[in-house]
Amino acid sequence: MFDLFIAGGPGAMSLLSVELVCLFFAAWKAPAWVREIGLLALVTGCFWQFAGLFQAAGVVAEVGEWPSVGLLLNGFKVSLIPVMYGMMIYALSLVIRLVQKPRI
Repeated sequence: MFDLFIAGGPGAMSLLSVELVCLFFAAWKAPAWVREIGLLALVTGCFWQFAGLFQAAGVVAEVGEWPSVGLLLNGFKVSLIPVMYGMMIYALSLVIRLVQKPRI
């Protein structure tokens, strides 16, 4: 798991981890913010994926030749790590909100 954390980019994964801690804190102190913090984590993961793909496109443009398909797919696989982490945080926020919701 630590390898995925480092491969996903320490900046992105650290920010998402801070949002996960904020999610648990909000579940305890401010339940109305749980879904919004989860959505913020999802958006953050998507942003970091687009930033990684933008950086990869810049490198390809700078080199001037098309890399192999395996290299491109490995880069795409690595860029999906923050999105998957953000989706897990969002799913957790929905579960927390469902548990905290008043019952009829």
